[in-house]
Amino acid sequence: MICQVELPGVIGYREGLRLQHERVLARKAGTIADTLLLLEHPPVYTLGRNANHENILFSPERLRSLGAEVFETDRGGDVTYHGPGQLVGYPILDLTRHQKDLSWYMHSLEEVFIRVAHPFGIQAGRLAGARGVWVGNDKLVAMGVHVSRWVTSHGFAFNVNTDLRFFDWIVPCGLHGKGVTSLEKLLGRPVSMEAVTESVIRHFGDVFGVEMKPPGQQPAASGPQASPAPLQSSG
Repeated sequence: MICQVELPGVIGYREGLRLQHERVLARKAGTIADTLLLLEHPPVYTLGRNANHENILFSPERLRSLGAEVFETDRGGDVTYHGPGQLVGYPILDLTRHQKDLSWYMHSLEEVFIRVAHPFGIQAGRLAGARGVWVGNDKLVAMGVHVSRWVTSHGFAFNVNTDLRFFDWIVPCGLHGKGVTSLEKLLGRPVSMEAVTESVIRHFGDVFGVEMKPPGQQPAASGPQASPAPLQSSG
């Protein structure tokens, strides 16, 4: 199987939603192959379908005055932050071509980043009862997804060189007593986003058993499949 990689660069969150919507419709129609969007966003706070507004510690107006947008989305989960230095990924996968199992999908996403962290000497892993990838009690990768007719959208946010102060203004993912970390914080130095992106692409292909096609190489599409109602999961 093929997975097309797209690297739009730094784009606004609204534009990211538009790109996802277009790719999801195309994937359902079978006019594109599985696709992985990898990008960065300007500062933005997003609320999932299950978000508790009390987990935003400042008013949306105050956050906007600090230079961050606020969006409500259809992904699962609570509130999180996206910003420069964070690698955001939106996999648009037809799970009928993989496994029609949301838990398997989330577990596989987590496995990608456990493998990415290992060469840096970071023992990342899972935390019982909380989705995402963790180093101790600190979250390195947040995850929140939406699945409609078994086609996925939304995805993950990997803190590479993220300014972690932005997380001080929310209760990340609604988890009290848990922290947030980044590769830069763990290693004590900035990390090449290009190198991290290449590693994520490689391990994503390995974990999901797909051939990753870089931008500019257009793979053949595979046909649509009938599937059930939307699902969400998050962490």
